Amino acid sequence: MAVGFRIDFLLYQIGHGDFLHSFFSTISFHLEPEGWGTKYPYLLKKLYQGKLSWKDAPKALEELNTIQKQLKHYGPDKVIWDIEDLSKQPPWKDNISSEITDLSNYFVTSDGRDLIEVLKRALRDSINEKIDLEIASL
Repeated sequence: MAVGFRIDFLLYQIGHGDFLHSFFSTISFHLEPEGWGTKYPYLLKKLYQGKLSWKDAPKALEELNTIQKQLKHYGPDKVIWDIEDLSKQPPWKDNISSEITDLSNYFVTSDGRDLIEVLKRALRDSINEKIDLEIASL
């Protein structure tokens, strides 16, 4: 099932739900030694559960900027497809573009955009429009 971010009538296409789960799994596995949402609660607890208040979007944007910097320290081979089952691998295995150099640029939406940049845009739009950000089925 395809998912995306939604702010009222604005839609930001992401791709398959497993892909978005992989993004959050990768963050938690590598950057949250105390467990899911302990270091980045606005993204991994609130947004991941389906909805983030526009009032919390500035905090989530700060988290995302930190996450982006930290993911640069991990090679593409360190992607986590499913934190609940570490044996699972992406459907494309290690057949990825040479443009992907680390986990900060690993996640590309189904329409070819950098997922982190798409999420930043959605968070900024949420703040500007004063409308909550949701994960939605498309």
